[in-house]
Amino acid sequence: MNIVQVVAIALIATLLIVTLREQRPEISILLSVVTGILIFIFIMDKVIFVIDVLKDLSIRANLDFIYFTTILKIIGIAYICEFGAQIAKDAGESSIATKIELAGKVMILVISIPILLSLLELILKIMP
Repeated sequence: MNIVQVVAIALIATLLIVTLREQRPEISILLSVVTGILIFIFIMDKVIFVIDVLKDLSIRANLDFIYFTTILKIIGIAYICEFGAQIAKDAGESSIATKIELAGKVMILVISIPILLSLLELILKIMP
């Protein structure tokens, strides 16, 4: 699926949501969530392709696989949190969206601790 099709689906859904929001707000929220999930499903094959290319590059560059998977996890957490926060904002729950973003930042920090520790060890080894 190309970007024109994704944008067309999004625009049609937006028009439907705006039309339904006054009379049936519960359906408009559901339509918004379903549209977001559909777009996410449509782009998953592109995401998988990018992950495969990055994995191949890391193998060719002899990078430690632990660092590569950690970075992919961080990117995944960032995208998923952004997606969830945007859905919460669309539903009018900006406070929940803020909590989702905070949880994502904390999870990224927790996952990145091994990289930070190895970087700190490397700096300590370099210093006299």
